[in-house]
Amino acid sequence: MSNVYQLPNQDEVYEQASLWIAKLDRTLTPAEEQELKQWLTTPGHQDVLFQMASVWDSMDSLSRLSSLFPPPTRTSVGFPAKYAVAAAASVLVVLLSGVWGMMTFAPKAAPQWLMAWHIEQNIDGVYETGVGEHSRVNLPDGSELVLNTNSRIQVKYTKDARLFFLERGEIHIEVAHDTSRPLSVMAGDKVVQAVGTAFNVQIHSDKEVELIVTDGKVRVAKRRPEDIYKAVDPAPLPVSSLAVSQGEKIVLGAKNQHVKKLASADIEAKLSWREGNLVFRGETLEEALTEISRYTDVSFNIEDDSIRSIRIAGLFKAGDIKGLLVALRQNFEIDHRRISDGSVSLRSI
Repeated sequence: MSNVYQLPNQDEVYEQASLWIAKLDRTLTPAEEQELKQWLTTPGHQDVLFQMASVWDSMDSLSRLSSLFPPPTRTSVGFPAKYAVAAAASVLVVLLSGVWGMMTFAPKAAPQWLMAWHIEQNIDGVYETGVGEHSRVNLPDGSELVLNTNSRIQVKYTKDARLFFLERGEIHIEVAHDTSRPLSVMAGDKVVQAVGTAFNVQIHSDKEVELIVTDGKVRVAKRRPEDIYKAVDPAPLPVSSLAVSQGEKIVLGAKNQHVKKLASADIEAKLSWREGNLVFRGETLEEALTEISRYTDVSFNIEDDSIRSIRIAGLFKAGDIKGLLVALRQNFEIDHRRISDGSVSLRSI
């Protein structure tokens, strides 16, 4: 038998330690606690684990470690800086995935450039709404942010920029005027930038980004998200960038991308969600149900193709399915039946 033992790869040890810190942050199961104790029997592992907890500044983890195991009596030196990022990344991956038992560094959990931004920047705020909710937020710079149903946005302020990363959903923002700090909304690879105006941004299911300007003028551009976050403070967009002015709409990323002028009544209808309403002005039943479905977990099925193209007009309370069904029956002669799975099937009377 050979008396030569292969030392564990140091990168692998630090990666394993960072994953243990992530698990400690949400409390170990009894089985995991035994597994950790076994892992710590290997020389050097305990030192690395306490180092990772200290670098991540995880007081809860340090407290749990101290209660389970005595801290190391010596301080190791030469801790590589990149593993501080690895520790943070492991926790972030866990938080983003929501599945504690599947903790990996796989890009599916979050793009590497986005993880780096989370780690390296001090995020000033994360705002989100559930399905059927909307929220109004007064921001530190005086801007007002309104989130529509099922939306999430991260907000970061620096001395030179106001950065908003829209992950999903729809927002309307009234931008406080500040020429020294442009406000940039980033939705995928699209950038919408203003210094003092008001506009609405919605990410569609096909990743197209709809922009409606309700006051002033904004500039738009396409950039790789990783480039934006590497720069941290994206520079003002050049005057040659595409400009969208008050009363105009554009769907960024669409095959036929062009600026379209909207009537004020159309804008009011489109943005009626800010008051908890949905206003339709001649959309087909199919189009209206697609919009209504954003505000509820109830799904709809059109049994009768003859009603699919019926034009719908009126004001509905977002999420009020009962009121909607009554209105469809009384005003449009559309009946319904509820299915056992909770969905609603529609047909002509």
